[in-house]
Parts: sequence; C-alpha cells; structure tokens
Amino acid sequence: QVQLVESGGGLVQPGGSLRLSCAASGSIFSMYVMGWYRQAPGKQRELVASISSGGSTNYADSVKGRFTISRDNAKNTVYLQMNSLNAEDTAVYYCNARIVTYNYWGQGTQVTVSS
Repeated sequence: QVQLVESGGGLVQPGGSLRLSCAASGSIFSMYVMGWYRQAPGKQRELVASISSGGSTNYADSVKGRFTISRDNAKNTVYLQMNSLNAEDTAVYYCNARIVTYNYWGQGTQVTVSS
C-alpha cells in the first residue's frame, strides 16, 4: 500500500507559478511511475505529466513548455513546477503512483488561476 499526500495548491493570478509536491510512503518509491493528473469541473480526469523510474518524462500538449515534472527518490517526492498558468489550468490536481497492476492516488489539491 502506498499513501500519497499532495501539497502546494492554491490561488494564483494568470501568468503566475506554483509548485506542487507529492510525498509518498513506502520503500520502493524509485520503482514507481509517478504522474500528475487533473480534473476540472464537468470534465474527465486527464494526465498532465508523468515520470518513469528512469527519469523519462511525458507531458500533455497543453502544458508542454510550461510545466516540469521531477522526482527526488531520496525524499520519496515528486514535484510539478507550473509556470505561465492560465484559467484553463484551474482544476484539482492528483498525484498518481503506478507499478505493474497497482495504481495509487492522492486526495488531490486545488489549483485555481484567477485574477
């Protein structure tokens, strides 16, 4: 069992930045594929970015060049640096850990982009 705890969400003005963190329990964090998903009101949950155990990254087209995912295996933590935020980025952001057939989710953190 893996527990994921997100932090770093909040209210930010358009053009601003936020950094989300996701702290994971467990001793094999480095083996997990870690991802950030988001769900806006009335929309399906979508993948924002993912990072493999080897450090390979993948981004949704809508965030390429603006968001950066990274991981610190020594701290069992994955980050999402979000720059140049706009209203379309408003959503609940969820951390995900995946290995083989196991799939774990955090409770989510709200990100609101508004002036």
